[in-house]
Amino acid sequence: MWRSWSWGNGCAPHNPPQDVRTIELPENLGIPEGRNIGAAAVGGEFIFFFDNDAYLPSRDVLARLAAELRRDLRLAFVQPRIVAPDGRTTLRRWVPRLRAGDPSRPGTVTVMAEGVVAVRRSAFEEVGGWPGHFFLGHEGIDLSWRLWDRGYIGRYSPSIMVEHPATKPERHSIYYRLNARNRVWVAKRNLPRVLITPYLATWIILMICRIRSWPALREWFQGLREGITGGHGKRDVMSWRTVARLTIAGRPPVV
Repeated sequence: MWRSWSWGNGCAPHNPPQDVRTIELPENLGIPEGRNIGAAAVGGEFIFFFDNDAYLPSRDVLARLAAELRRDLRLAFVQPRIVAPDGRTTLRRWVPRLRAGDPSRPGTVTVMAEGVVAVRRSAFEEVGGWPGHFFLGHEGIDLSWRLWDRGYIGRYSPSIMVEHPATKPERHSIYYRLNARNRVWVAKRNLPRVLITPYLATWIILMICRIRSWPALREWFQGLREGITGGHGKRDVMSWRTVARLTIAGRPPVV
């Protein structure tokens, strides 16, 4: 059902457990492409993508995730609740829905927190895996939308918990630029043309309100320009039926 692999993206995995096989990549290909390479190297009915700084607080986490996926064949992915090492705190960005005030509420979701998520292998391969060229950021939106467009759904199961340090994504020097670039790429790859402008306009307004640093905001707009110039890859536009399904599920694809 599960096989254990660890990959080093431009580095050698350090002191892995004996039953964990490793892959060492000579250069850093980015998070989503590293995941793709790791997934291709291992078999199994399901794939659990797990950040190297996360921690399984109980032995039954994987078994419970597998049970969720087996219970409903429409499920392409299940995200557990991510909590800080104190066992209580869940950051809003870890809750994969708009109304994130109550992280204990389960339900159907249309996006995922990429670093801790269980995915049905057959569905993952059907849509071509993660968008490897994204390098960092929003690859979970791209993957989720493509899964929904194939008729699958996702689920947030907060009764299953995984611990993760409450780190800030902006600690990465390229965060703001890639955040904006990949936001454009997600839209240009997946959305009907009439929705691309409303989607990007919504996020421009949100980021202007959220980013309080002028250098960071300037970097974000540089990434926005970079995304608009191209590089997004093949367009695989979701159907209007998928737009409707995402909207009914609580997250229309304009936010």
